Amino acid sequence: MDIGFSAGPRPGGPNRSTNGCWTCRLRRKKCDEKQPVCDTCATLLITCHNGQEKPDWMDGGARQDAMAEQLKREVKLKAHLRLRQWERQIPGDAGSADSRNGGQDIGPEPPGLASQQKADCTQLPDDSRGGIPFGRSDTVLLMFYLENVLPFLFPFYRPSPLEGGKSWILELMFSSPVVRQATLAQTSYFFSVARRSVSCGVIWDTMLAQTKEVFDTLRQSLDVINASNVAEHLHGAVRILASIMQVQRFEVAVLSLDNCRAHLTAALALFGQLLSSSGSENGAAAAQTEARTLFNSVVDRLGPPTWVLPDGCARFPTAEQAAFRFSSALLIFDDIIASTALQQRPTLYEYHDSLLGGTEDAKPVVDLEAVVGCHNCVLRLVGEVAVLDAWKQQSRRAGTLDVMELVRRATVIKDALDEYLDLLARRPAAAGAHEDDSDLLDIFKTDYWQQQQARPTQSASQTTATAVTRVWIHAASLYLSVVVSGWQPAGAEVRHHVARVLELVAGGGGGEISPPAMLRTVVWPFCVAGCLAEAAQEPVFRGLVAGLRPLSVFGTLRKALDVMENVWRARGTPGDSVMRDLAVCFRSEGDLVLLV
Repeated sequence: MDIGFSAGPRPGGPNRSTNGCWTCRLRRKKCDEKQPVCDTCATLLITCHNGQEKPDWMDGGARQDAMAEQLKREVKLKAHLRLRQWERQIPGDAGSADSRNGGQDIGPEPPGLASQQKADCTQLPDDSRGGIPFGRSDTVLLMFYLENVLPFLFPFYRPSPLEGGKSWILELMFSSPVVRQATLAQTSYFFSVARRSVSCGVIWDTMLAQTKEVFDTLRQSLDVINASNVAEHLHGAVRILASIMQVQRFEVAVLSLDNCRAHLTAALALFGQLLSSSGSENGAAAAQTEARTLFNSVVDRLGPPTWVLPDGCARFPTAEQAAFRFSSALLIFDDIIASTALQQRPTLYEYHDSLLGGTEDAKPVVDLEAVVGCHNCVLRLVGEVAVLDAWKQQSRRAGTLDVMELVRRATVIKDALDEYLDLLARRPAAAGAHEDDSDLLDIFKTDYWQQQQARPTQSASQTTATAVTRVWIHAASLYLSVVVSGWQPAGAEVRHHVARVLELVAGGGGGEISPPAMLRTVVWPFCVAGCLAEAAQEPVFRGLVAGLRPLSVFGTLRKALDVMENVWRARGTPGDSVMRDLAVCFRSEGDLVLLV
């Protein structure tokens, strides 16, 4: 498949066209001179500029060069459309749609998919020939990601296998060069670390080079979307959002935090455009429309379901629908945590009630607990404390701070935190995470019913998820205390919450958050408690981080410990308690330390 552009005539090569279409003449390719579209352009799915009159851009100068670059981009943009078309022409091939699904029709493509593919601006690798879009090494890395990296990064993300499970990730890896490139870049790093096959320096340099390629891909893709209406590239925009969040999570995990703010800003802007695209035709009414309605509209437009079982009883979400829900949860979570360091209202705060709050008739449209392990209600309250802190700082700068109003607002938040903590204590199973359905298929085992009789009422994952939410509640209470009362690490209430966090994460070696690697799911609460810990508790916090190996993949915990150490070193210095708050602690290690 020809995708190149010649810099000039090549001796011994095919004769370039002198009477064919202007596209082939510009590209110096042989043309069969068919009208109205030549076979060369038709094969590449690019614009065939045909006609007797010489186009004004064939000026031998800058305009001609610009058109050559435009055609070059168009060839690349259509790469996977050509592959899709090619696969469908190969009956029974391993990569064809029919053979991949046992001859079953998996349903129509999402509307407008062809136009959405423009946002995926990379070409499939050369080893995609034969209908297989992955080489052997890529396949190994893909399975390593699904079986090892994904559970490590998102241990609470366990969508039901009867609703498609994590198949959407596999589908996006095959259909989207943007997602594939982002995934393979990070997976190769984790794979190399696990094998211990090369030096850390080589691994790191390779990772940086691959990440740069991902950045270039994302920039090209965003350029395509920004040049037009995001509604015209809805599927592509969702893939880009998923890729940004994936790259960010990878960089945070390996302690590459320089791009945190840039990634977050880009993702927030893209998310806003996606919601706005579901408003009125001119977009004017989007701001007045409830976020839940806008969100569901985006989900609906990313459909219909791509796979229906033969009996019609099961309809799985499309890959883009699942990716949008998953990425939205991560983005809202990151936005809340970033606001605690930046001392500003979360950018998406106006959407919290609508997207994170449930109703009598419907669950929340964005489920944070299913992705990060902490209940929506608690993370919304962390966001409320961030809003209160931002209001306090603004009022203080303006000289209008009303302490009574500060206490009144804080009391509402405190009461809500205490109430939810009591709820967890009374009904841990009901208030914990979703039912663990990882062993649903065990029903086909002969001893299934005997096992059910001895099965505990609450699974280990539910217990851990409940403990995670409790850790967040105690940390949110500490955060609120600092906002209202200042830096008071010796206060009885502060000491109580710090002790409870330590009990949950350590507990003398038998903490409720287990295994130890799960500590990375509560980095922000862990850091908040550590900053306010007593001197005698410092070794416990250090020991918990030091016990994790390899530290190269526990970057946020290493950074959290650095933040704590800065606070501990300053303990007792003149004016320390007067000037310190949690945002000051977080900013001691950089512009934005995203502890997620």
